[in-house]
Amino acid sequence: MDQRHQSFFIDGRWVEPAGNRRIEIVNASTEEVVGNVPEGSPADVDRAVAAARAAFEAPAWRGQSPAERSAAMNRFADAVERRGAELAQAVSMQNGMPINTADQLERGFVVAMLRYYAALAKDLAVEEKRPSPMGFTSLVRREPVGVVGAIVPWNFPVALSMMKIGPALAAGCTLVMKPSPGTVLDSYLLAAAAEEAGLPPGVINWVPGERELGAYLVSHPGIDKVAFTGSTAAGRQIAQECGRLLRPVSLELGGKSAAIVLDDADLGALVQGLPTASILNNGQACFSCTRILAPASRYDEVVDAVASAVSALVVGDALDRSTQIGPMASAAHRDRVERYIARGKTEARLVAGGGKVERERGWFVQPTVFADVDNAATIAREEIFGPVLSIIRYQDDEDALRIANQSEYGLGGTVWSTDRERAAALARRIESGTVGINGYMPDLNAPFGGIRASGLGRELGPEAIGGYQRYKSVYQLA
Repeated sequence: MDQRHQSFFIDGRWVEPAGNRRIEIVNASTEEVVGNVPEGSPADVDRAVAAARAAFEAPAWRGQSPAERSAAMNRFADAVERRGAELAQAVSMQNGMPINTADQLERGFVVAMLRYYAALAKDLAVEEKRPSPMGFTSLVRREPVGVVGAIVPWNFPVALSMMKIGPALAAGCTLVMKPSPGTVLDSYLLAAAAEEAGLPPGVINWVPGERELGAYLVSHPGIDKVAFTGSTAAGRQIAQECGRLLRPVSLELGGKSAAIVLDDADLGALVQGLPTASILNNGQACFSCTRILAPASRYDEVVDAVASAVSALVVGDALDRSTQIGPMASAAHRDRVERYIARGKTEARLVAGGGKVERERGWFVQPTVFADVDNAATIAREEIFGPVLSIIRYQDDEDALRIANQSEYGLGGTVWSTDRERAAALARRIESGTVGINGYMPDLNAPFGGIRASGLGRELGPEAIGGYQRYKSVYQLA
């Protein structure tokens, strides 16, 4: 697959970049250069923001009825679906996501998400009358916030883009998308789908670039709201800038989630659900439950089960259908994960992995499990973002809850038990934005997001649309 592009999708057209810098695209499994695309500059962002502003104010988009907007979104979903296989392949090649995972989450889930928000847009209530106890009536309106600057990372580039695009379009906003330079081919496919769907010019614009370009977009005077997914460190910087500007912002950041294995858990179900709950996308998922909390009464049993399951995972080329663990997304990220593994060997007992993957090319890391981990250890506190699990011993349910909540993060989590009511009772007390019982999978119809260092605001569910709206009250005194 040789991919070369010469332009950006701005204002409904393919336009030449303002600069001459290029982004090199590398296959994570083979380290082969497979193409390149233009790198965006501030001048390109200026053009994209101007196009989004004009589109937001034009009747071709803002003047559409909810039914018309819903129909446009469904056309967009159809066009994305037609490119599903290409999207999955592009993501797998660029960031190492196993192709079967990409088919599920960067293809099927994405189309379902866009159709979900198209359905919500069709019946979206934007105004209601409220009788006042003061003797008059008020109109309470929910209006689109305006032009959205959306910054998307490399780990789930299509799904995380659509988690912003779907609710923003449903609300009537326009967007400037800044994809990560690590995954840019998918954004070209989404842009082509938007063009085919006939979305009005400027409704969605794509300009890829590095962090500096993202910072420029965040502080741009033409942006009304920022939607960011990425690291907690970057999120704090964005929050600081948006606070200075008094600009609305949603932040979906990092995590260090806990999987609480209760003493009655079915370990067969645990190891079957582990690939999704704890090491999805080679561990490159913000909600991954990388802390496995095991009861003292069954500790050795849990360690043996998890270590055996992780050791049996097939490591290989991301585009190979038999692969369960692909490469890391970049050489720098592989080196980072390997440094954490080296640190783990000084903090805990290695029970699986920890060595080098015997492949000549590709940024691979051996899936790794540590036992006898203290919750204060570096590998238990910091987000590694790779296939590295820490198994921590607890004494009783209250001790497990204490350890699970003893983290600066609060994004995901799981509880494993054959007693659903017991598991649900414990899940309600976990300090986290989301918790799964006997598995983990974000639900289109439920809000997703974190607390504390895991972010601000929510994506998914009807609640996500509210993040792209602002209230206006009209007091009808006479």
